[in-house]
Amino acid sequence: MSSLKRLAIRGAIWTIIGFGGIQILRFGNNLILTRLLKPEYFGLMALVTTLRVGLELFSDIGIAQNIINSKRGDDPVFLNTAWTLQIIRGVVIWIVCLLLSFPAAKFYNDERLVLLIPIAIFFCVVDGFSSTNVHTLHRRMELGKLSLYELALQACYLSTLCILVWFYPNIWTLAIGSVVGPIYKLVSSYWLIPKSTHRFTWEPEAVKEILSFGRWMFIASTLMFAAEQADRLVLAKILSFKMLGVYTVAYTLASIPREVIKQLSYKVIFPTISQQADLPRATLREKIIRQRRLILLGTAIGLAFLTTIGDFLVAVLYDERYADATWMMPILCSGIWFSLLFYTISPALLAISKPLYSAQSNFARFGIILLGVPLAYYSFGTLGAIIVIAFSDLPLYIVNLYGLWQEKLFCFTQDVQATVFFMVVLTLCLLTRYSLGFGLPIQSLL
Repeated sequence: MSSLKRLAIRGAIWTIIGFGGIQILRFGNNLILTRLLKPEYFGLMALVTTLRVGLELFSDIGIAQNIINSKRGDDPVFLNTAWTLQIIRGVVIWIVCLLLSFPAAKFYNDERLVLLIPIAIFFCVVDGFSSTNVHTLHRRMELGKLSLYELALQACYLSTLCILVWFYPNIWTLAIGSVVGPIYKLVSSYWLIPKSTHRFTWEPEAVKEILSFGRWMFIASTLMFAAEQADRLVLAKILSFKMLGVYTVAYTLASIPREVIKQLSYKVIFPTISQQADLPRATLREKIIRQRRLILLGTAIGLAFLTTIGDFLVAVLYDERYADATWMMPILCSGIWFSLLFYTISPALLAISKPLYSAQSNFARFGIILLGVPLAYYSFGTLGAIIVIAFSDLPLYIVNLYGLWQEKLFCFTQDVQATVFFMVVLTLCLLTRYSLGFGLPIQSLL
């Protein structure tokens, strides 16, 4: 077994362990907070967080990807220049938030957003001063150390947030608490690599390289935001904040398989393929498909199981205020399969410096959300909107296939085989559930 393959396997194991631990912490935190706070608070914070993520992606210049992918990724001058750009970006994001807070409050008819947005999104200023050591560990694929660090960081942040909300159960505590995480990261990130320091640096060559790569990352990230976050922006306008909070609970649980694959995509698949990007396309494609097969089979089983029991999880873990999430979750789960197909292969296009294909894919999903969700809602109600959101990953996947075909990395045959396997496993799970007398996951709708 090659050293790179061993590194990738070890990295995948650590990523799953670290991400699994973080999800358990977040899940426990979510259960505590949903009992202390009103559902509408989660709807409000979902909107604010969506705005923050959107501005981060709109201003994405690919700093992390540059450090991972660039031949100068270990050069102190390059890293300091990237850190300087990162700080400038964080401050600019916050200033833009100040300008957007009043129009956003008027658009969504909630004056609390005037203060909520700038308070919560001060996150970006603090996070901008964090060390680039996190990206360096990604580059070196030291994912064991990184996973343990991220797990400890989340434990500190979430425990602090729970304590604050316990004493002050209101929306303002959630907003202020969102800044605690980046403060912990700011302090601790400099400890990851001994004797690591940063200073303000502006090397034109490094700036040019970062912005050259970041030009396409900006387009891809902007459309990624449009694709992945537009549902909350649209639903915040057509639904109440209470129903948006219920949807956020269902979507968060349903998205666990996708988030696992996204973590593997960013932390393992992308850096691994980046180190082999110079191989002939046929050889590279064969290596990718061989390893991808195992990932798809494993996630197919996990997703089928989660789709089958998702409503039980919601019913057991949440009170009656979140009852609508019981039918939302299985519907959302079933459509996530197409995003799993996408995230297990799209890093290949990024690794060969072709991020534009991902931008086109995300644009297709954005179009479906923007046009399809309001139309479905006014025609079929909340159920119609949820169904459109669930299957909006299909155009994302289809458009990505074109890029893979163009770059000789086509994998459609494998996708068909994996999809058939997923459908067979899901059918068996649903038949087993039905035969045991538990009905279907969407029984409350029937």
